[in-house]
Amino acid sequence: MAGWRGLGRPRSAGAEAMGVLGIGRRIVAELRAGLDGPGAQSAVRRLHGLLGADTVGLVDLSGDGVWAGRATEPGPAREVVAAVLRTDARATRAGLVGLPVHARDELVGALVVAGDGLDRAAVQEAAAWVGEALERARLEASAEVAEQAELRALRAEISPHFVYNSLTAIASFVESEPERARELMLDFAEYTRHSLARGGDYTTVAGEFGAIEAYLALARAVLGDRLKVQLRIAPEILPVALPYLTLQPLVENAVRHGVELTADGGLVQVHGEAAGSEAILTVEDDGPGMDPEHAADVLAGRGNPNSVGLLNVDRRLRTVFGPGYGLVIETAVGAGTRVVLRIPRFQPGVVA
Repeated sequence: MAGWRGLGRPRSAGAEAMGVLGIGRRIVAELRAGLDGPGAQSAVRRLHGLLGADTVGLVDLSGDGVWAGRATEPGPAREVVAAVLRTDARATRAGLVGLPVHARDELVGALVVAGDGLDRAAVQEAAAWVGEALERARLEASAEVAEQAELRALRAEISPHFVYNSLTAIASFVESEPERARELMLDFAEYTRHSLARGGDYTTVAGEFGAIEAYLALARAVLGDRLKVQLRIAPEILPVALPYLTLQPLVENAVRHGVELTADGGLVQVHGEAAGSEAILTVEDDGPGMDPEHAADVLAGRGNPNSVGLLNVDRRLRTVFGPGYGLVIETAVGAGTRVVLRIPRFQPGVVA
C-alpha cells in the first residue's frame, strides 16, 4: 500500500488497514459540517498525511477551498478545479490531479492532489470518503428540518374546541369558586406556554409532566367526573431529556379518543419508570380502542388526519434517538389503548 504514507511502519497489513480506516472515519466526522465547516482544515491535513502527497485541497462548487502541504501555483490550481467542476470528471494540470466529489450522485466539489508516486486507488478512495461525509451532512440537515417541521405541526394542533371549553369552564367558576378559577387560569397559561414554546428543542420528563398536569386539570374542569386520572412517575427519570411535546400529545389523544368517546367517561393512566439505561413511559386509556391494523396505519402515515400527533411524535423520537425508539401502540377494539415509548436516559446532544 505504497500510496498510504505518513502512518508510520505498521507491524502487519491488518494493523495498517485498521489505521487507515480509523483515519478515514475521523475524516468523515470532521467533514460532516461541510467543506466550509470548522473541521474541513483538519480533514485536509489528515488527507495530506494519509496520501503522502505534496499538496491536497478540497474545493466546493464556488471554487473556495482549504489546502494542506506545499503551496501550488494559483493558475494551474484554478484551472484543474475549473475543469473538474465544469466536466464532472478527472482533470490534470501541471502535476495536479483533480477528482470530482459526489454526494448522492451529485457533484459537490473537487479533491485536488499533487505528488510523485501517488496511489490512484487511494486518491479515489479519499474522494469517496469526502463524498460520504458530505452526504451524511445533508441527511442530518434534512432530518433536522423535518423534525422542526413536525414540531411546528404539533404546536399548531391546539384544539380551538378545547380552548373554548376550557375558558368557558374557567368562566363558570369565577363567581362561585374564584380560587379554583385562578388556579385553572394558571393551568391554562402553563398549557399554552408549553404547547407554543419556541425556545430550544428539548425539555425534561418533569417539564412534560408539568404540562400534562396542567392539561388534565383543564380537561377535568370540562369533563367533570367523566375523566379519571392516575399519574405515577419514578423520580429518577424526571431529569431525562426528550423532545418537546412528546408525552402531552399522547395524553390529549387518550382523552379525546378514549374518554370523550365513552358515555360514562374513563380512566387515563400515565406512568414512567427507569429500566436500566432507558426510561419507559406509557399512556393508557380504557376507551373504545381500535383495530391493531388501524394503529399500524397511523404510525405508517396512513391513518386519519386526527392522528397526526401520534405520527409526528413517533417520527421525532426515531429521528432524535434512532429507529429503535419509536412508539408502540397496544390496542384492540373494545379493549382501550396503551401507547409505550422508550427513550435513553442519557443521549449525546440531547440536552434540555
